[in-house]
Amino acid sequence: MPVMAQEDKMNSVNKIIDDVKNEFAPDKRVAIFQIEAKTDSGKVIFSGETNLVSAKEKLTTLINSLQIEYVDNIALLPTADLEDQIYGLVNLSVANIRTQPDHPEELSTQALLGTPVKILKKDSGFFLVQTPDEYISWVDDAGITPISKLQYSEWVNSQKIIYLKEYGFSYSSADNASDRVSDLTAGNILVKLGEENNFIKVKYPDDRIAFIEKEYCKNYNDWLSETKPSGSDIIASAKKFMGIPYLWGGTSAKGMDCSGFTKTVYYLNGIVLARDASQQVNTGILIDTENGFDNLIAGDLLFFGSRATEVKKERVTHVAIYIGNYEFIHAAGRVKINSFDKNADNFSNYRLNGFIRAKRILGSVDNAGVTSLLKNKYYNGEL
Repeated sequence: MPVMAQEDKMNSVNKIIDDVKNEFAPDKRVAIFQIEAKTDSGKVIFSGETNLVSAKEKLTTLINSLQIEYVDNIALLPTADLEDQIYGLVNLSVANIRTQPDHPEELSTQALLGTPVKILKKDSGFFLVQTPDEYISWVDDAGITPISKLQYSEWVNSQKIIYLKEYGFSYSSADNASDRVSDLTAGNILVKLGEENNFIKVKYPDDRIAFIEKEYCKNYNDWLSETKPSGSDIIASAKKFMGIPYLWGGTSAKGMDCSGFTKTVYYLNGIVLARDASQQVNTGILIDTENGFDNLIAGDLLFFGSRATEVKKERVTHVAIYIGNYEFIHAAGRVKINSFDKNADNFSNYRLNGFIRAKRILGSVDNAGVTSLLKNKYYNGEL
């Protein structure tokens, strides 16, 4: 192949890779399409990995249309060495999930006890997992218990409880003076084995047995069917976290970042939001705030950052929950309430100037990028 012709072919190959990536995996936080191509002895060698079967099929079809010789070394995730254990359940009250497979790496998100995940690969004591909001990051092997498809189905169909107190503990017997088994945070899910006195006997994903005070739990299926949140429900949940410290990557009552706060509040009302503020802004129903905030209702999400200019793209960096009467609650240093009202003691000029737009989540559940736990494929067994 002449040098120029080979260069043209590689340009075509790289354009196809970019086009497929932009179509199937524009956001690397929720999809993997890391493909490279190079030439060796006149052949094009493809390497890398993806978790998207449809994207790999599209890539193959388009590359075949070029009528070139190539070698396909692209790995499809989950990797074969996981065998049938490509599912997992979070085994700690709060599992820390990082950008890379190492403990000093950045905390990108967290997942609560009992959260089902998909395992994509493993590396040096860490698993690359995808959580119910489709976020992809690394969790250490103490954080989850890998399970098979059969075990996953059994978990989906088992009787479970959800823990609803902001923070607490499980015990080794039906007595809160007995030894503790672990801590618990709001939203933890455990398999129910029975009841004893005022306690519920539960099983952890790693088969530990414990007892939890009944008053802080609800039957999971009952909670799912009964949870039909209103704006006032969202605000009531949000206010339970007042004063909780800000934690970059946090999504629990122990600490939360701005989008982790909104995500946790909505999760406790049966709704799965996207992980980051820059993702949440692309969900829900747009509310007209061109002439002020009068169209907003309690529970609407408010987004802040820098607006687009001729030389810069819009950048969403913060999210809050609207309360009403120009007030909003958010995680910034700690969970607190601020106001858009210039005459209010808690007025924030910084947030007023940084406001970009508002989105309504209530009324768009199971639509517009928002899912209920009831219909989320991770929780209902369709993973």
